[in-house]
Amino acid sequence: MKVSAFTFIKNGQILGYPFLQSIQSILPIVDEFVINVGASEDETLDMIRSIQDKKIRIIQSKWNDGMHNRGYVYGQQKMIAQFNCTGDWAFYIEGDEVYHEEDLEKIHKSMKLHLNNSKVEALVFDFKHFYGNANTILDSPGWYRKEARIIKNSVRSYAPDGLFWLVLESNKKGRYPWAKHTGASCYHYGWVRSEDQMNLKSTKVQKYWGGDPVKIDYTQTDQSIIRPFQGTHPKIVENWLPKDIGIFEVDPSYKLTQKQKNHRLKIKIEKLFSIDLSKKHFKLV
Repeated sequence: MKVSAFTFIKNGQILGYPFLQSIQSILPIVDEFVINVGASEDETLDMIRSIQDKKIRIIQSKWNDGMHNRGYVYGQQKMIAQFNCTGDWAFYIEGDEVYHEEDLEKIHKSMKLHLNNSKVEALVFDFKHFYGNANTILDSPGWYRKEARIIKNSVRSYAPDGLFWLVLESNKKGRYPWAKHTGASCYHYGWVRSEDQMNLKSTKVQKYWGGDPVKIDYTQTDQSIIRPFQGTHPKIVENWLPKDIGIFEVDPSYKLTQKQKNHRLKIKIEKLFSIDLSKKHFKLV
């Protein structure tokens, strides 16, 4: 079995991504790591080169800054990297995602187990969305709780945006991949960066989604979906994490949006019927 990992990144340094830790977190269980580095305004490319691992293969690309269509550029850059993978599996990781060293063997065994099962096209992880600081996670159907991050390279797949895949069974129609759960988690740290970095990201990235920059204020959210993190962080990312103590606290005078009110209703329904109403871009088999 050969395993390819892949990612794309642009301006990772100035936007505060833990992209070096992200890459290094899964290097032990992959045979190659394809990294598509967009033309940046910082030292992102040199920082990746500094890892000096023979598994890493760098591609340099130029983003289409005039394309403002619902994340298409993200899907394009993701697929540039994926199309250069040569493994049986293609393991996609984003620059703010890190995997725990205690889960690596479990992930590798899952790939081995399902390698020759034609009914399994992708592998799924639970997601831990950290928010505000390293002690706080969010739990809401508005934040995807599970997502496919590994797909077979033999599957005819493509990404409409950076988040998920569609599988083509014909030339005209796509569907979500058939998947199994790895039993492991993905640690998502994008929302523990400083608000200045998040607002800079909004200024530089929101255009790719067809919108104007959005002001980021971590205190402006629903307190009811905030939970204390129980567990340990991956060792590779510990020095990067903010050193705040205690759970993150939001503005008590914050007024919920209609979307957040809808999410609260979904949470009540989830508890009542013991179901998960969060969005899923895969189908478990």
